[in-house]
Amino acid sequence: MSEKKQLILNAFAMQAPGHLNPGVFRYPKDQGSQYNKLTHWISLAQKLEAAKFHAIFFADVLGGYDVYKGPANLHPTIPAGTQFPINDPLYSIPALAAATESISFGVTASTTYDPPYAQARRFSTVDHLSNGRVGWNIVTSYLDSAARNFGLNTQVEHDERYRIADEYLNVTYKLWEGSWRDDAVKNDQSGYADPDRVRQIDHKGKYFNVPGPHLCEPSAQRTPFLLQAGTSTAGRAFAAKHAEAIFLNGHAPELVRPSVDSIRKQAAEIGRDPGDIKIIAGVLVIVAETDEAAQAKFEEIIKYGDHEGSLALFGGWSGYDLGKYDEDQDFRFVEAPAVRSMVNHWASTVPGKEDIKWTRRTISEYLLVGGNGAKIIGSAKTVADELERWVEVADVDGFNLSYASIPETFDDIIEYLVPELRRRGLFWDDYAVKGGTMRENFYGQKGKTRLPDAHPGAQYFWKAGEEVPKYAQAE
Repeated sequence: MSEKKQLILNAFAMQAPGHLNPGVFRYPKDQGSQYNKLTHWISLAQKLEAAKFHAIFFADVLGGYDVYKGPANLHPTIPAGTQFPINDPLYSIPALAAATESISFGVTASTTYDPPYAQARRFSTVDHLSNGRVGWNIVTSYLDSAARNFGLNTQVEHDERYRIADEYLNVTYKLWEGSWRDDAVKNDQSGYADPDRVRQIDHKGKYFNVPGPHLCEPSAQRTPFLLQAGTSTAGRAFAAKHAEAIFLNGHAPELVRPSVDSIRKQAAEIGRDPGDIKIIAGVLVIVAETDEAAQAKFEEIIKYGDHEGSLALFGGWSGYDLGKYDEDQDFRFVEAPAVRSMVNHWASTVPGKEDIKWTRRTISEYLLVGGNGAKIIGSAKTVADELERWVEVADVDGFNLSYASIPETFDDIIEYLVPELRRRGLFWDDYAVKGGTMRENFYGQKGKTRLPDAHPGAQYFWKAGEEVPKYAQAE
């Protein structure tokens, strides 16, 4: 048998009272209501770093979940703390980085509403202040409520958002990689930087006109580590082109494998090394001393879940208001094709749910904790067996571990699961590069701070000694 793959482990979190666990802030051990305290996040980051987690990955949204019992109704969302209220996670990263040494931080930010010039500056700033330990989870945003709050009547059409995002990335690559020559900064008696080695990018495109130059000098990574979670056809193509780590959700590894193969194939077809793309599966893990203890913990936590809040999540994710249907309606047979397809997929793939009636209550119970992702509940052996199966069957490189209760879920993973993974040779004993950049530790290679050579963004790099970057020479 080939050498076992060393897993990437991220903590999946959100700076809100609840992430994928509406209402659970009421559970006595949960500290979700401390989401707006910097000490809360510093404590979690230090715990996870001591356990050698690769990163904390912060999800984010730019609007409220207001479809359920809508339109524009936040009454089911607000009492449950369903990703509302929510703070911008990027502002906390320098403080978390100052309190740690090696753990990295993935931050979600949208290409649809923030201009690329401002976005590039923000991420460069945080990459400087974190010594290169920040990643950008690139999203195009999916909530109509966000679109309205940014001055639109409705969302930009789905595939158009990805076309915009593609040009957006090209703008940021030019700013990060091609605006400052690698030897521009001198910091000596002749001056801080050589003005002949700082250039305007003069980007003129369909969606953006950005003259530049970039306001920030090159940071440790120049381009932050790039993450993406697109699952649509357009999203997978975008991820295969741009992402260095891709997040996928599915109820079983057999269902995830086709997407993994598709992404790696598309990456190879455009000249990228498929090994440069790390595939991370989203799972909820509840682990304890025994299978029975883990199941009992899950059942205790879920008592605090808010059913209305979970239906609000469904409305935001799907765009469909289940409040329009009768309580006993079986959604496997509704007229709305998208809802019917989604629910039938769950009915056929969620263990133990094959033959039950999928009513509104069934859907809300299913989404109460962990959202629409795999849930692995059991002893360290049970959970590790299943994670190994995911690696073997789906060819994933690691896991985004969500929480039922924060920080309890992560405390249990650190106490029970991490030692078992190490015993099996599946998880490192220490960071590949202590104090290294996010890119170094995700790739496990000292000195790999910049985009891989085959990445499309690398073509914009302005090397020392060049009159202009190579991409500009061809223009």
